[in-house]
Amino acid sequence: MLVYQDLLTGDELLSDSFPYREIENGILWEVDGKWVVQGAVDVDIGANPSAEGGEDEGVDDQAVKVVDIVDTFRLQEQPAFDKKQFLVFMKRYIKLLTPKLNEEQQALFKEHIPAATKFLLSKLSDLQFFVGESMHDDGSLVFAYYKDGAADPTFLYFAYGLKEIKC
Repeated sequence: MLVYQDLLTGDELLSDSFPYREIENGILWEVDGKWVVQGAVDVDIGANPSAEGGEDEGVDDQAVKVVDIVDTFRLQEQPAFDKKQFLVFMKRYIKLLTPKLNEEQQALFKEHIPAATKFLLSKLSDLQFFVGESMHDDGSLVFAYYKDGAADPTFLYFAYGLKEIKC
């Protein structure tokens, strides 16, 4: 199994259990998330409490709908960014990430990050923002949005900000 960690913080953000598609010249990875229900499984064991003189005790569990990727990697939602805040984040992120890349990656990253930034800016009002479990300020952001009419979110990752780890 492959796990993808944030290159800056070491937080686990994704695994190969969630297939990705490269977009924006490989700068961004697009991953489909799914809403799933957790907890409150109703199991009928065939007992009839009223016939046995007991009461139906019920269960306190509450079913909770969560997004699989958010739950699996314990992503923490952040407040939305306006355009100015987003551009400040991008400048800082580029400055922190670039030295961690090899020369070839640096050249490709510098060439294609402006188009990826424009792509994200075009969706800014529709994006949800997430960070890794450590909630470190200097880490990568993970973005989620709903494609036209979709019931499940699509996540966007900065491909160059991820480090592949074999488990």
